[in-house]
Order: sequence, then C-alpha cells, then structure tokens
Amino acid sequence: MRENSLSRCKGKESHLKESKPLPPDFFSEKTDMDRKLGLVEAFSILPGRIIGSGIFRAPGPIMMLVGCVSMYYGVWILGGIATLLGAFVYAEMAAMIPKSGGPYAFLRAAYSPMWAFLRGWAMFFVSETGAIAAVSMVFAEYLNSIVRILAGAPLSRGVEVAIALVIIWLLTLVNCYGVGLSGRVQNFLSLLKILALGAVIGICLTKGGQAAHFSQPFWPEEFTWGSILAMGAAMRYAFFAFSGWEGATYVAEEVKNPRRNLPLSLIIGIFGIMLIYLAANTAYIYQLPVARIMDPQGSKWVAVEAMEAAVGGLGGILVSLAVMLNTFGSVNAQILVKARSVFAMARDGLFIGYIGKLHPKYKTPNRALMLQAFWATVLLIGAAFAARVYETIIDFFSFTSSIFNVSTFAAVWILRKKYPDVPRSYRAWGYPVTLIIVLAIQIWFMVTTLITAFIPSLCGALLTCTGLVYYYREPLKKWLMRQWS
Repeated sequence: MRENSLSRCKGKESHLKESKPLPPDFFSEKTDMDRKLGLVEAFSILPGRIIGSGIFRAPGPIMMLVGCVSMYYGVWILGGIATLLGAFVYAEMAAMIPKSGGPYAFLRAAYSPMWAFLRGWAMFFVSETGAIAAVSMVFAEYLNSIVRILAGAPLSRGVEVAIALVIIWLLTLVNCYGVGLSGRVQNFLSLLKILALGAVIGICLTKGGQAAHFSQPFWPEEFTWGSILAMGAAMRYAFFAFSGWEGATYVAEEVKNPRRNLPLSLIIGIFGIMLIYLAANTAYIYQLPVARIMDPQGSKWVAVEAMEAAVGGLGGILVSLAVMLNTFGSVNAQILVKARSVFAMARDGLFIGYIGKLHPKYKTPNRALMLQAFWATVLLIGAAFAARVYETIIDFFSFTSSIFNVSTFAAVWILRKKYPDVPRSYRAWGYPVTLIIVLAIQIWFMVTTLITAFIPSLCGALLTCTGLVYYYREPLKKWLMRQWS
C-alpha cells in the first residue's frame, strides 16, 4: 500500500516541472562557469557565426527564386533589418537574463518549461546541429572547387562528406579544452574571415565588371502573389546567411560584464555585417549577370565565378580559400555556442542529466559537445547524398525555427508583464514598434516557408514533436503499463 502511495507521489512530481519556479539566482550573474570572454570575444562570435557559408552559398538560390536585382536586394535588406530589429529585442532579454543557452533561457522564464524544452529539443535535433552539418559541407565543397581548378576533376561526394566530418570532430575537440582557448581561436578566425571577405569584395569591385548587370533585369516582369511567395521562400536563405547573430547569448555565463557586453556585441556586430553583406552582393552582381547567378549548374559557385571573372583562374582559388576560412570559423563558433543550449536544458533537469555536467578542469560542457558532434554526424550523413544538400538541410529546419523565433521575440513582452521589477540595464529600442515589425516579418516568413517547402517543414515539425514523448516519458510509461496490466 505504501509503495502505491509513493508511486502516486512520484507520478505527481513528473507533472510539477510544468509549474516549477525559477531558481532564486536565475536573473543574477552567478555561475559555476568561467567568465573569460570579454567584449572582443563576444563580438567576434557574431562574425564567427554569421559570416560563414551563407554569403557565399545563398546568393544563387535567392536569385533563382526572385529573378531580378530589385527583389534580390530586397530580400537581403529585409533580412538584415529584421535581424537588427530582432537584436534590439534580444539585447534586452540578454541583459536581463545572463544565462547559458540564450533563447532557451528566455523561453524558460517567459513560458512553461515544456515550451523551452521543445525549443531546445528542436534546435538540437533539427536546426542547430543541422546548421553545423550544412556549413561544414560547404567547407568541403569549396575545398573540392580548388581541387577541380588545379587537377581538372573534382573529388567524389563521399570524400567531401569525410572532409566535413573531420572538420566537425576536430573543432569539437578544440572546444573541449576551455572557453578561454575557444575564445582566442575564435578571435583569430573571425579576423581572418573578415579580411578574406573584404579582399573578395575589393577585388570584384575594382577588377573589370559591368554596371549594366544591375539593370538586367532590375524589376520583375510583373509583380504578383507569386512574387511575394518567391521573396518569402528566398528569405529562408537570407535568414540562414544572417543566422547565428544571437550566438553570444548562448555563452552569457562565460562573458565578462554580460549586461553591458552582450547588448553591445549584438547591435554593433549585426549592423556591421549587414553592410558587409550588401557590399559582397554588389560585388557579385558587378561581375556576373543575373542569368549566370541563376544558373542551376553554377549557382553554388557564385563567389568563385565572380572572382574568376575578375582575375581569372587564380580568383577561383583565392575565393575558395576565403570561403574555407569563413566556413571553418563559422563551424567553430557554432560548435562553441550551440552545445550550451542542451547543456542548460540538462542542468535544469529537462534533458539527460549526464549531459548537464561541466568538465572538472576546463569548466566546459564536454559531454554536450560530444553529443552535438555525434548528432551533426548523423544529420550530415543522412542529407549528404541528396541532390541539393545545402538547400535540403535549410528547408528541413526553417519552419520549425521560425515558430520558436516568433515565441522568443514575443517573450520580451511577456517578461515585462511577468517580471516588471527585475533590473533591465538595456531596454529594446523602439519598443513596441520594433517588436511588432519583427513579429510581422517572422510570421510572414513562417507562413511562406510552410507553403513553399511543405514536406521538409512537416518533417522538421514532426521531429520536434518527438520531444513530447521524451518530456512526458514517465506519465506515458505509466499509462502504457496500465493498459497492459
């Protein structure tokens, strides 16, 4: 009889996490992790995460969808503005909640633990590790482009996949040896990638090129409902190119003076990267006509072809090296920050407890890092032999990510109502207008992504829902036992 009573109590406990209060120090800067990242390191995470494969790989798919210069620039500008406005909102929450996991921590405070858990589950199993796989694959593709130029024949797809896997595991191991080392490596890689992209822009804008490319065609033949859907579909590639801008918030417990440094790094970094992206796209179009950028055979080599048009075969090698530097740094930054989300979930008791432990010497979430590398490997192998690997991975997680993006942005309004007395060293600029604009753009993007990539969106959503089975595993297990008893 006593055992039955204990079982009932344990059954009730499994539901209590829905209403479990936040820890007393949730809004404080108290942490067991090492605060070794200053403003420079927090800032370097942004170009480290954002400038990767997107600015080199996304132009082709975007132009293929919109087909004209005006809508092409519109997609990039709208993506940049939405990202910058979103940063204003995130900056308030990051200054208020300097905890590991970034958006996961914001959702944990604003909503039920179940919704925060689902976001972490989706980001880990669907999008965040998917992005690591996608960008590492771009590194391998551009290495292959050098081989193609020098040897006259490319490597096989299997070799590309093997190279991408080596990059994932090599950088995972580097990040296991302390956040101080990770920060220094990221500073170096971020500087290299900005210099490399700057060199590509400078060469393309000063060597040859034709201004006539900007007007052929500038406007679409006709602007219809299909044009709006096309822009919405193209936005997922622009958002992917800007993705990672919230990266510093994931390592908030390892940033010095986070209430000041996190907002500064977000806003300054995103504005600067938006300008760099517009300059890079201008350089591409100056060298290549719209028809060439849209060519399905060459769309993934836009940056290479632009440099080849500017300075010949040497240009292809130079830009491939630049892309490799950028994607290498991007993979490192993603590995550094994204494991912190699943670590924070496990530490809060919402995921496997084993993952929520820090390394006793290096104070890094090594178990979470290893799990992340394993799942990125699974996703990469699963998608690597699809006809459109890069686009397939992005289509798979864009819809799911947009659902949680909407709820994360909306969290700033909920937190102001729910915790009005918690100190906020920074308040979102232009609130609530900025919040309304960001939500409108994100909802439009979410709907058009569902319409234009229905099957991949559905697959990503279904994989996210599998998290409910894990979250409610104890009540489900007891229900099944009752059915079979």
